[in-house]
Amino acid sequence: MKIEINQTTLIDQVEDSLLTYFKKNDLGRGDSIPNENSLAAELGVARSVVREALSRLKMMGLIHARPRKGMVLTEPSILGGMKRVIDPRVLSEETILDLLDFRIALEIGISTDIFRKITPKDIEELSEIVKMGIVFENNEYALISESAFHTKLYKITGNKIISEFQEIIHPILVYVKEKFKDYLKPINIEMSKSGRIATHADLLDFIKKGDEKGYRDAIERHFEVYKIFKVNRSQELMAEKAESEKVEGI
Repeated sequence: MKIEINQTTLIDQVEDSLLTYFKKNDLGRGDSIPNENSLAAELGVARSVVREALSRLKMMGLIHARPRKGMVLTEPSILGGMKRVIDPRVLSEETILDLLDFRIALEIGISTDIFRKITPKDIEELSEIVKMGIVFENNEYALISESAFHTKLYKITGNKIISEFQEIIHPILVYVKEKFKDYLKPINIEMSKSGRIATHADLLDFIKKGDEKGYRDAIERHFEVYKIFKVNRSQELMAEKAESEKVEGI
């Protein structure tokens, strides 16, 4: 586990070597790891360097230090880092639109899992959510109703990472619905006139009938307002950028 001289920083090398050491020694969640002195001696580096590398791993959630009991390996939240940075207050509009698109693609993608794993109890719970849902005109849902319905769909998959992602992405959906409501409203109205709207009740009906194909088409229509909005808004941003570059070039 000796460190070699190369272009990466010494701490980067120690961090990588520690991960390799854990893997080679078949150490997993809950297993104790050697103390700083032992690791420093094995790596041939100063204790301060090992401490900094271990500090990084602690921040990542890979190591937990127990008072007077040493350090143990832990399993970090896969999306923990994402949770800290996905904040619409600090993200560019382009990134927010891409995240919205990603969320839509993911929800459409879990359709098969929903039909494969759903239980009668799940259907009862979805029915209650739809019954208690607050719907405004043109298929506009109160945020609490929107969140409850789609959170339940994510949980039906049984995939904890997917469920965690729904919680993380929720602030983005709230931000889009509130900031761009004047953009979304006319799209919803037009879709309603053309009969393209798919409500939570429609989605539930397809689930009850076991019609996965019908559900997949409906979930795509359910999110179509955001797809249209993203295309329109992306074009506006590109036009604004081109105009700005033109003015700067004058």
